[in-house]
Amino acid sequence: MSERTRSHTIEWQDPLATAAAVKAMSGLEALRAMQRGEIPLPPMTLVMNLRLEEVEEGHVVFSGEPGAYHYNPIGSVHGGYASTICDSALGCAVHSTLPAGVGYTTLDLQVRFIRPITSETGRVRCEAKVINAGNRIAIAEATLYGPEGKVLGHATTSCYIFRGES
Repeated sequence: MSERTRSHTIEWQDPLATAAAVKAMSGLEALRAMQRGEIPLPPMTLVMNLRLEEVEEGHVVFSGEPGAYHYNPIGSVHGGYASTICDSALGCAVHSTLPAGVGYTTLDLQVRFIRPITSETGRVRCEAKVINAGNRIAIAEATLYGPEGKVLGHATTSCYIFRGES
């Protein structure tokens, strides 16, 4: 390795085992079990360095520590980092409202980048809440904050709810 080369290594558990465990619980129960470490978090949370901080019905908070390995070619954290933490918080907020055996998928995601994020930014926090949870469609919004509470981004989503579908 050259002096400029760095590495980032992660280890994870089988994500399909997590998915199977999650299907047997309500969304709120599953998220709380992940928060307590009883069910492994999905591997992408390790890659993105995310942590599930708070879970209530219809409200979820994720935090993350962006690093240099999240950089784009212009010297800042890639917009995909902000999009991912927002998408994770938004989806989990929707999931927290669902009963066991009911799934969801993101229909759309709109992210607005307000301030740049670098490895110097420090821990960021994304708070998401469900605005409306219908029978088939749920709408949620999230705000991404920097360490001093400055808004870094804002996102909205709509999710399709799978009720009795495979």
